[in-house]
Amino acid sequence: MLKTELHIHTGDDPTDYIPYSTYDLIDRAAGLGYQALAITLHERQLDLARYEAYAKARGIVLIPGVERTIEGKHVLLLNFSEGADRISTFSELADLRTRSRGVVIAPHPFFPASVCLGTQLTRHAELFDAVELNYFYTKLVDFNRPAVRWARAHGKPVVANTDVHRLEQLGPTYTLVDADPSADSICRAIRAGRVALQTEPIASMTAARHVVRLAEAFLRGPAGEAAAHGAGRPASAADAHPSSAA
Repeated sequence: MLKTELHIHTGDDPTDYIPYSTYDLIDRAAGLGYQALAITLHERQLDLARYEAYAKARGIVLIPGVERTIEGKHVLLLNFSEGADRISTFSELADLRTRSRGVVIAPHPFFPASVCLGTQLTRHAELFDAVELNYFYTKLVDFNRPAVRWARAHGKPVVANTDVHRLEQLGPTYTLVDADPSADSICRAIRAGRVALQTEPIASMTAARHVVRLAEAFLRGPAGEAAAHGAGRPASAADAHPSSAA
C-alpha cells in the first residue's frame, strides 16, 4: 500500500500564494513516509519532468494533475496525457475522458463555498471516478459527511486528501493505495476502489489558524502575500532548492 496525497499546491501555483517550492514539498513528504504525490495547481498542470528524478531518489512517485475550475466548480484531474488544463465545461471533460484515461476526483464537494460542486456532482456523476474526504474537519464540524454518503449511494470510492497549501498540513489525513509505484498503476487502483483511508479530525484551534491564514492570503492576493513575507515568489522552483541539480 502506497502512502499517497492527491491534492497539493506548491509555489508554482498561478492563483494562490504558496510559501514553499515543489522541492520543499518532496523533502517534507519523504520525511513523513509518503510514496506518491499528485501536484494539482489551480488551472495549470505543472511540468513534472524537472522534479521526477529528485522525487524518485527519495522514494516518491509524482502524479501529474490540475485543480481545474469547470463551469465555476473545482475539479481534480489526475494523470491525463494532455489537455486537462484547458477544460472549462463538463461537456469538454466528458470528451477528455473518451480521449485519455485519467482520474477525475470531486474535491471538497459539499463544503460551503461557491467553487464546490454541490448539486453539480449528482448532475454529472458519471464523469467522476472518486470523491474526496478533505482533511479540514473537526469533531464538531465535518462537511465531509454528505460527500461520504453520496459516494456510498453512487458506488464511488472515497480518497482522503489534504488540499495542501502549507506544509504543516501534511500528515493526519492521507490515502493508502494498493498499487505498484507508478502513476498509471495508482490511478487504476483508485478507479477500482483499492484504497484505504487514514484520517483524524484536526483540533478546532488548528482549523481556526488555517482559516485565518487562508483569508489573509486571499485578501492580499499573491503579490501582497509575498510582500508580507518579505520576498516574492522564486523565479523558478529550481532556484528555490540548491540541491535541485543533484
